[in-house]
Parts: sequence; structure tokens; C-alpha cells
Amino acid sequence: MPNSRRARASPLVGVVGATLIAVLLAACSTQVSDDQAGQSGAPSMPGVEFATELDHLHGLHVNADGTVLAGTHRGLFAIGDSGDTVQVGDSDDDLMGLAGATGSDTLFSSGHPGPSSSAANPLGLRTSNDGGRTWTDGSLAGKVDFHSLATDGNTLVGFDGVSGVKSSKDEGRSWESGAALEVASLALTDTGTWAVTSSGLQYSSNDGRTFTDATGAPSLVLIAGASDALWGVDQDGFAWRSREGKDWEKRANVGAVEALTAASYDSAYAATSQSLYALH
Repeated sequence: MPNSRRARASPLVGVVGATLIAVLLAACSTQVSDDQAGQSGAPSMPGVEFATELDHLHGLHVNADGTVLAGTHRGLFAIGDSGDTVQVGDSDDDLMGLAGATGSDTLFSSGHPGPSSSAANPLGLRTSNDGGRTWTDGSLAGKVDFHSLATDGNTLVGFDGVSGVKSSKDEGRSWESGAALEVASLALTDTGTWAVTSSGLQYSSNDGRTFTDATGAPSLVLIAGASDALWGVDQDGFAWRSREGKDWEKRANVGAVEALTAASYDSAYAATSQSLYALH
């Protein structure tokens, strides 16, 4: 990443800065009749292009000062309001999983050690309380690589690509095994756990031990939650939002994005390795 700077990013204006807000206003001016689920159209959402392409984007998070953070193959990066990408801290670990409660500097990650690391492979769960500048070992080192992680600040749920869903009630110090599902994406809301699977969106009210079909949901490939809000992106690249899985609204067309995070019912962010999209 020769054009990236190893430094702390400056806070973004209004979460994503004046540049992205201007993009939003232009896009939302066409968003009049496309909010109802089931309608075929939704406006295309222009993104803010990154100054330097990120390497294998795995996850997004909005930290305490409103900065959007991206977990990548080469560590954690902060995204500036004009698309500049700044490495956070010194870690070059491959962050296959990244999660944090929106608006918090407490982060959880998983994956594999980078070239400069002597940590166990896989990393298990790691924790940061300073927005990703430093990390400490949590649990499952050398045992688990969570491909998907979600947290509401208390509960953690994860999927390691092998043994199904795991959940923790103590910030990842101990874990319980849950449903033996193949999961593409996980989210937590006030009422429970949501999982994107090959058979569609599923819901659990018991911390991932059992799941049932979430009827009426679009065919999602990514999902994210915050409080009572769910945001998702479907297989055709359309972004949707819902309150607790009810009355899904089609919001915009962002294309084949790689990561998604929800800030609230009124705000979410999706990204590829080249662009960030702000959703409202």
C-alpha cells in the first residue's frame, strides 16, 4: 500500500464528510417512489472512490468519532472524507472478521497473522479498545478464524467457516456452540441474531442456538444490524432496510459490494475495495 499513510485519520464531518454528503444529496433527490419492498427500481448510488485500493476488504465499522474503518488483508484502515485511506496502528494482520458496536472504539477481529506478526494462526478473537490502534489476544487463538462476526456491544456471534455459529455473552472470553449453519453474513439487533444462509435469511431468538426462516426478506448476500435496524444487500446489488425484519424497503443500487455496516435505521455504509457508499 505505497500511497497510504500510517497515521490516525482525522474525524469525518457528519460521519463521512462533505464530499460524501454531496453525493448522497444528489442520489437521494431521485429516491421518491422506490422505498416500498417489491418494487423493481431503485436509484443507482454513486460511491466515493478510494485514493488507494484496499486489499481484500472483509468488514466495516463506524467508530466513536464517526470514522468508517475497513478491515482488510493487510490490517485496519480509516477512510477519509475524500476517499483517502490511512492505516490504523501497526498491525498488518489479515482481518477476515471485523465487528464493533456502532459508535464505539471497542472492536473485535479475527483472521490470520500478517508478515510482521508472531501470533498464532489462526488468530482466534482479538480485541481493541482504542479504535484498532492496538490489539490484545482474546480467545480461541490457534483454533478459530471467524469469517463473519457481529456484536451489539455485549453479545458476540461468529461463524468460522467450519463448525457453525458460536456465541459469547462475555465479550469473547467464553463461547457456546450454536446451530450448524453455513453462514455468509451475521447481524445482531435488539430482538436477536440474523444469518444469511444458502436457503435465505434466518432468525434466532436464542443467541444462535436455533434458527427459523425470516419470511418476506429479499434474497440477501450481506446483512448488518444496529439497535432495531437491519440493512442488507441482495444478490442483484440492491440495498434494503427493515426494522427487525419487517416491511423491507429497497433503498438504492450499489452493485456487488464486499462489506456492509449499519449505523442506524437511517444510515449504513457499503464498500468494495475501491469505493465507499453511504446509504440513507
